[in-house]
Amino acid sequence: MVLAMIDLHTHSLLSDGDLLPEELLRRYEAKGYRFLAITDHAGPSNLEEVVSQLVRFARGIQPHTPLKVIPGVELTHCPPTLIPSLIGRSRDLGAKIVVVHGETLVEPVPPGTNLAAIEHGADILAHPGLLSRREVELARRRGVCLELSSRQGHCLANGHVARLAKEVGARMVIASDAHSPQDILEPDDLRRVGLGAGLTEEELEEVFGQMEELARRCLGL
Repeated sequence: MVLAMIDLHTHSLLSDGDLLPEELLRRYEAKGYRFLAITDHAGPSNLEEVVSQLVRFARGIQPHTPLKVIPGVELTHCPPTLIPSLIGRSRDLGAKIVVVHGETLVEPVPPGTNLAAIEHGADILAHPGLLSRREVELARRRGVCLELSSRQGHCLANGHVARLAKEVGARMVIASDAHSPQDILEPDDLRRVGLGAGLTEEELEEVFGQMEELARRCLGL
């Protein structure tokens, strides 16, 4: 099996992570990753600052690393009615990937967040919890990727998400949601997260291909 070597959902100390963006990058570089999205938490209170800093960082560091850095954002605990404008503003500020913090089972995310993220063109709906079949069908039509997460608590609904995504044909990604060094997955851990969610080896290959396609599209490659 070809390993993905891609992580599309991570955090630095620009939000609640433990590492500077450059420290985070170096740890992924050392593990042999090829693509890294830094998607710090943001909302109406800090969107401009977070996205602008990550865009400047990615632009300045890219000539000095073989790892492809994708500056992004994770819109987190925002009122669903604000999500459309926040997605648009994130892209205007230069975010190459927009993740929305989905309705995980372990946090009080506002109801309606999953649907708003899907309807208004997020790239990834992170740890979406017990999302409905209708939402998964809409995600397939809109090309929104549904996340299988390795993060404690957020991973509780992975099996539900994977089952519906497989039945409907929706796209998936596997991501760490890393906040600290110990959260960074070893290359084969991505495979185990997928298998644990009920994917077959063949389905994993397809998901890894979708992750590669999304990473390249975000960077215009």
